[in-house]
Amino acid sequence: MRIRRTSIWCKIVIPTVLASLGIAGSLYAQHYPSKPLRFVVGFAAGGASDIVARILAQKLGEVWDQTVVVDNRPGASGIIGADAVAKAAPDGYTLLVSPQTTTAIAPAMYAKLPYDVMRDLTVITVIGLTPMIFVVHPSLPTKTFKEFVPFAKANAQDLSFGSSSVGGTNHLAGELLNLSLNIKMTHVPYKGELAALTDLVGGRLSFMFPSLPAAIPLLKGGKVRGLAVSSLKRWPHAMEYPTVAESGIPEFETVSWNALYGPVALPRDVIARLYADVARVLQMSDVNARLVQQGIERVGNSPEQATAYLKSETVKWARVVKAANLSAQQ
Repeated sequence: MRIRRTSIWCKIVIPTVLASLGIAGSLYAQHYPSKPLRFVVGFAAGGASDIVARILAQKLGEVWDQTVVVDNRPGASGIIGADAVAKAAPDGYTLLVSPQTTTAIAPAMYAKLPYDVMRDLTVITVIGLTPMIFVVHPSLPTKTFKEFVPFAKANAQDLSFGSSSVGGTNHLAGELLNLSLNIKMTHVPYKGELAALTDLVGGRLSFMFPSLPAAIPLLKGGKVRGLAVSSLKRWPHAMEYPTVAESGIPEFETVSWNALYGPVALPRDVIARLYADVARVLQMSDVNARLVQQGIERVGNSPEQATAYLKSETVKWARVVKAANLSAQQ
């Protein structure tokens, strides 16, 4: 499913969404927020979700004239933080900034979660996304992704790919490639993306789907060869790389994305206020510049669009996890 980004048309889109929610302008603007808010992040400080949360918290705090605290609750792939928000009062003062691994992938990876994403959380907006880039060791004879496809089918048993962890985004990107090509290349998990990239550069792996920001220094240094990005459209800051989708596997998409969530039963006027303010903040040039610096493309889609995207991602990754016979216990 193609994810929709914000645009200069937000002045038209936001009022339309508010009207569809049945929110009168005066009700939408009334009183909220009137006290400090918490953005819960289920990961340690310094990660992508934490960075996104802090960028938003700072700017929204200025817009609202309220303190917005980032509350890091690391553990269990973000599940601890998500569960805390799922059980919080639905008043809009405790919110979750979370990647897709906790909300779209975890339901397939874990036999039992302490919450049901669609039942216990409210999706407000997708904040931003970062694509992976398909890179190979320079010793491989393939110069394009179109060349890699037949090469992989003929040599699958000899090819291996690394990832930051079992069930991580770059792991599932490789498994989605296996599923798409109906082959089985070997996955090798590492403790972190950097360790996997080190072995790829050293020739101990054939290919990998690292995040674009992590790969750029290696690409510039000729340490790895980039063949395609994993987003549905070409990346604005690396237009020289085609997409996997345009290079032989239509609709192939693997991106890391963060969304803003609240507890279930969040009042509709609060949802509308949060969506509208986040979408407007994302359009600010200084906010966008900070996101771009981190390799993140702003999104800011409507609650309905964000919910539909979450559902489509959940279905896709459940299929991949089942096909690869994965679980969080591996």
